[in-house]
Amino acid sequence: MLKKILFVTLTILLGAVFIISGYTKGGFPFLPRYSSPIEPFEFTFVDLGVANWRTAPFIARLMIGLEFFIGLILILNVRLRKVGYRLAIAVLGIFCIYLTLMMLAGNNGNCGCFGTVFTMTPFWALMKNVVMILVLLLLYKFHTGWDNKYAAWVVYGALVVSLAMPFILNAVELDYSKSYLNKPEENYKLELDSLYNNARLNVPPKTLSQGKHIIAFMSLSCPHCRIAAKKIRIMHERNPEISFYFVLNGDDEKLKPFFDDTHTEGIPHCMLLGRPFVYLAGTNMPAIYLVNNSMVEHDVNYIDLDQGEIEAWMKK
Repeated sequence: MLKKILFVTLTILLGAVFIISGYTKGGFPFLPRYSSPIEPFEFTFVDLGVANWRTAPFIARLMIGLEFFIGLILILNVRLRKVGYRLAIAVLGIFCIYLTLMMLAGNNGNCGCFGTVFTMTPFWALMKNVVMILVLLLLYKFHTGWDNKYAAWVVYGALVVSLAMPFILNAVELDYSKSYLNKPEENYKLELDSLYNNARLNVPPKTLSQGKHIIAFMSLSCPHCRIAAKKIRIMHERNPEISFYFVLNGDDEKLKPFFDDTHTEGIPHCMLLGRPFVYLAGTNMPAIYLVNNSMVEHDVNYIDLDQGEIEAWMKK
């Protein structure tokens, strides 16, 4: 009896980990203190090359729904050998491959397994997953859970609810990036002399005043800026011909954590502090400008930033 209680407790704990993992990176509106924006998780699938900017929001929500489903099956102790254990091990195995690739690229920054609610390096996330797989294998051998003619209906119900929840709680904005470049052009001059005269860390190239560039003004302490930076990094890797430039603001000690998290140190950048930064960027971060010969033609929200639209603008 004591052994059975132990095994049931282990499955419930494992199920709770899956549900917490899905919830914390889901960007859900209730209890936001314990939930991170979903965009970084969406960007992961674009970065891996398994989705594009249009399909990634759907795949991310389906993956979160899958984590919810595995968690519910484990907590309910239903059809564990036929569904729960096998699915959990398969998903953890995929996560292990992804984390290994992250480690090969460097063990810096947060793996994103729990969004930004609980930060964890790829190495420790990999160790967590390995331990979970070992416990699941042990449970597979000794604990069958509940499985009868009614169990299938419970599984089907849990599957429908789990897959639907991420789309209900955080619906996909189907038209968020549609034709934002068709808005009337702002056409005001960005006084880049203020940048050239006051920048630190790196000297901005004078070529920013000529041709087309995407200049992003970001605060090192702004969480939305980090999301924008991650999205821009993927765009930069997919098309190095797009001219991105970062103008960063913040304390020097925050620069390394920013790069560790966003991996954008390879994008040209400089530091700009105080009034010169506010003069160019304003107070809403991040400020992303599409600049053509020093003229701001478009001021784009980072959520609306679309690689295809930018490439079309660059060719105009």
